[in-house]
Amino acid sequence: MSTDLTPVADAFDRRRVRSASGLLADFNLAGVLAPADVHVATRVAHAVGETGDEVLLAAALAVRAVRQGSVCVDLSTIRDTAPDFVWPHPEQWQDALAASPLVGEHILHVNEGLLYLDRYWTEEGQVCDDIRRRLAAPAPPVEDARLQLALGQYFPGESYHEQRDAAEMACRQWTSVIIGGPGSGKTTTIARFLGALLTVSDRPLRIALAAPTGKAAARMAQAVREATGESGAKAFPEEHRDQIAALTATTMHRMLGWQPGTSTRFRHTRSNTLPHDVVIIDETSMVSLTLMARLLEAMPPNARLVLVGDADQLASVDAGAVLKDLVEGLGPDSGAVSTLATTHRYGPLIGALAEAIRRGDADGAVAALQTGDDHVSLVRDARDARDAVTSAAVAMLEAADGGDRAAALAALDSHRLVCAHREGEFGVRTWNRKVERWLLERTGADWLPQWYPGQPLLVTANDYGLDLFNGDTGVVTRSAPGSRDLVACIATGTAGQGRDYPLTRLANVETAHAMTVHRSQGSQFDAVTVLLPMPDSPLLTRELLYTAVTRARKTVRVVGSTDAVRTAVDRRAQRASGLARRLRSQ
Repeated sequence: MSTDLTPVADAFDRRRVRSASGLLADFNLAGVLAPADVHVATRVAHAVGETGDEVLLAAALAVRAVRQGSVCVDLSTIRDTAPDFVWPHPEQWQDALAASPLVGEHILHVNEGLLYLDRYWTEEGQVCDDIRRRLAAPAPPVEDARLQLALGQYFPGESYHEQRDAAEMACRQWTSVIIGGPGSGKTTTIARFLGALLTVSDRPLRIALAAPTGKAAARMAQAVREATGESGAKAFPEEHRDQIAALTATTMHRMLGWQPGTSTRFRHTRSNTLPHDVVIIDETSMVSLTLMARLLEAMPPNARLVLVGDADQLASVDAGAVLKDLVEGLGPDSGAVSTLATTHRYGPLIGALAEAIRRGDADGAVAALQTGDDHVSLVRDARDARDAVTSAAVAMLEAADGGDRAAALAALDSHRLVCAHREGEFGVRTWNRKVERWLLERTGADWLPQWYPGQPLLVTANDYGLDLFNGDTGVVTRSAPGSRDLVACIATGTAGQGRDYPLTRLANVETAHAMTVHRSQGSQFDAVTVLLPMPDSPLLTRELLYTAVTRARKTVRVVGSTDAVRTAVDRRAQRASGLARRLRSQ
């Protein structure tokens, strides 16, 4: 967990809970606890008659943990968030909790020093049980000789040995995890695994492709189509190639049948399972504990589940780091995890930078950024990146002003400025305004209206009526060359193609010259400019920097100090969880 630990010094500061007392007041004033943490803990404690100071603090910290992305609180290490503060002794703390009605009434759970809210304790146990149950089930019947022939056809030669091993594992098991960095061949493996599975199957297969966000789903569908294109066409019999190329991908929420008016209720459950024989989830690092629980309970026991992703990327914005926990908890010896280690997307310089970050090699990361090569660079001042940022914005404006949708969408993916923060000096809102000012200076215009040609758009919420999904991107363009009318052209996932929407229909969109690193997950850009905050930012972590630089195909420009780079590489994102431990112990 991370916090800026900004003390609440002003008596009228809205972060101060004036009704709090004891430890709750102390930790609130120190900036450890937010008002929501205090109010929820106070309310649930009052409901069961709990008045103990240490227990109230623990309850508030459990609420805070989920708010900051953890599933639970590690009572033995929580003091590291404010080491100069006086904390309860871990053993005495656990004794007080064990005697509390909050634990007796199953509002809180304590297990091996980890403190959970009931919902997350239950979901973590369910995910563990469902994964173990699926791994322990008898393997799906596969004729070995036919499988080996199919694998040899789809994965010929030694260069495909990593992908072949991963595909064979997925063919032989009901549940498998395939991990690898960007460009390691994950999507190629998916497409060719499906070809091999269709080859050895004696019946048609119902296949579902899904990802946590609409943007990631679109990228997944596009990549699968590309994998069956010219470079891979010879491996696919025509009927299988056409079937795989025709597959669409959707969000996990849509696949599970999200129920309007709820956040975590779906049509497909344990009593109404998904109608699929194969379910493949891409960008699994972005899947929260809650969503993984809903997915597993909706899976038919005799359907294959393949979880694909990069365990070194940022975890879900919601609680949990499920992919990382699965990899650590199952381990390579389980036969359920396969790693693709060879990168094919970008050149050796970006690859060396990404690998140094992934390994925690701060010296190597700084050295990679200071080679003097134009494809990988470190600049101290954002003004040094201004030309690249503005040129991309101008190219998008010129294409969109001429009604050239394909060129506008290509410009949209040519460059992206990514930030750690949403607000403040290093935040997305500030930098979107800066880019628009630079755009005005470059074009000589006096002002920009609410909607303007070349305005990049980011969809921020699912709209099932419009078939728009959180994370979709697009550009405002002229409806036709020479027309004064404007439309939003939202990318469909097929290169250069988009769908037009009236601007008046778009309720949940924002300008996206800059976006957060979290929002950029599942996307690729020719060039990426990464704006690093000051080293003391709690968001500056190894996972954030790795995710940011690996969005680039050709060029990475990091704006920040060497101290910020070193801090990011040295600092791991800490998300408390017991899932890996539970998986190992069973």
